[in-house]
Amino acid sequence: MQMTAEDRDRVTAAVTAAEASTDGEIVTVVARASDAYHDVALHWTLLVMLLMVALLATFPQIIEQIHLLTDPWAPVVSIRAAVTITLFVAVITFLTARLLFAWRPLRLALTPGATKARRVRARALAVFRAAAEKRTIGSTGVLLYLSLDEHRAEIIADAAIHDRVPDSTWGAAMAALVGPLRKGHPADGMVAAVSQIGLVLGEHFPRTPGDTNELPDRLILL
Repeated sequence: MQMTAEDRDRVTAAVTAAEASTDGEIVTVVARASDAYHDVALHWTLLVMLLMVALLATFPQIIEQIHLLTDPWAPVVSIRAAVTITLFVAVITFLTARLLFAWRPLRLALTPGATKARRVRARALAVFRAAAEKRTIGSTGVLLYLSLDEHRAEIIADAAIHDRVPDSTWGAAMAALVGPLRKGHPADGMVAAVSQIGLVLGEHFPRTPGDTNELPDRLILL
């Protein structure tokens, strides 16, 4: 999934339209991914290596066959030779698995959903603190954050909004986003979610005379 220039313009226009009836400010951010998940790849690599060592311990005849390839005249595998072979196989397995898990799609596929959710939430909070939190006079900023590779999104509201609007209120906006996202149309989802966020903000923070646009409407790509 990608966001084209036309998609970015559509989301920006949706933010402008949504803010026309509210003092609230909507910040939209789309990230390719919220984390590289290299630690997950390392965990899987270690697991594969340990499974290989366990396999050699369970079926020692594998070690015997490898030993025959290296020293066909030795009738018995010594402890030293067995340990050497086990270490060699473990290292080869580790390096092979590490190379395999360097492929990003596989890394993402093997990352638990709960881990993805935590990483997306943490990245969204970091972006919110940098781009929206307490950056408006009335603390009325809302971040809509979408992480494409994880297929996950977060809506985080500034202090004044959070005090009046319970988290469950954003359910309609999340549903509007997730539907098109599952079909591979992230821009459609972002536009629909921004519209729903605008309705909530318009209800609780209607536009007042003299209100200014305090945060940029443009979609931010990370």
